[in-house]
Amino acid sequence: MTNIKDLARMAGVSVTTVSRVLNNHPYVSKEKRTAVLEAISESNYEQNINAVHLSKGKTQMIGVVLPFSDHPYFALLLKGIAKEALENNYKLVLFQTDYMESRELEALQMLKQKQIDSLIICSRTCEWSVLEEYLQYGTIVLCENVNGKEFSSTFVNQYTIFLRTLEFLFQKGHEKIGYCIGRKTGPSSKLRARAYQEFLEKNNLPFQEKYIIDQCNYFEDAEKVMDMILYMDTPPTALIVTSDQVAAGIVTCCQKQGIKIPEELAIIGFHNEPIAKMMEISSIEIPLLDMGKHLFHQAISKDITNKEMFFHFIERGTV
Repeated sequence: MTNIKDLARMAGVSVTTVSRVLNNHPYVSKEKRTAVLEAISESNYEQNINAVHLSKGKTQMIGVVLPFSDHPYFALLLKGIAKEALENNYKLVLFQTDYMESRELEALQMLKQKQIDSLIICSRTCEWSVLEEYLQYGTIVLCENVNGKEFSSTFVNQYTIFLRTLEFLFQKGHEKIGYCIGRKTGPSSKLRARAYQEFLEKNNLPFQEKYIIDQCNYFEDAEKVMDMILYMDTPPTALIVTSDQVAAGIVTCCQKQGIKIPEELAIIGFHNEPIAKMMEISSIEIPLLDMGKHLFHQAISKDITNKEMFFHFIERGTV
């Protein structure tokens, strides 16, 4: 197998010159560059990419951890990350975890083994103590408020979003308010639960466990939500749904069953996806593409930064 010394001999130049040509260094004469390129062509030389990474100390690859690749929220985050990666000559290694800790640990292990330069975790499963063990191996960026920990992050304030949405519905006359989420154990869901509990206490409203419905990620999950609500003696009069896809499914189910929106059931979705615009669903707009772009730049930066993104409430026909 041809190596760099062989190329230097064939081209009649130094090993340093060959190295400069291979790394697109500008300070090489046209004649020498041509000689090296001809030697590369004649010998069918291919660089040992692992050796290149080792010499540079970089792989130009970033890991992205997300639970589902087909969920609109994570798809938009990934789109923002991928756009910036392409423009900055980076490749992405995608880890789809389905919220399995073992798969998240695989991504962290690749960071430790220097197979990727840094890691963006869009929604985590591991505890802080686990993540902190891997900080010595590379940059880890999170999509949540890290509260002063040594991680970069880009996030929206889920507590504030939820509290303001609850207060908006309360001012509209709703006291029986429920909500639908993807999972109860996630960091964002814990913030939403705290906002919900404080809202109820502030307004002297009873806590109804049945009003909190999890495992709501896709359009078809709406059928489960409506089945549960229809069997309740005192169903909620308003729902906050952390996915526009699920919110759209609930609207569709209500239309089929003759439930009037918003008179009998008010609905607010999340992320202001195209389906919310088309179906006139009120929604919380979060700049997911911009969040993804910012996450990427934090991943390639040596500085630790925390960026809070802002949201907008868009009122339409479902409240």
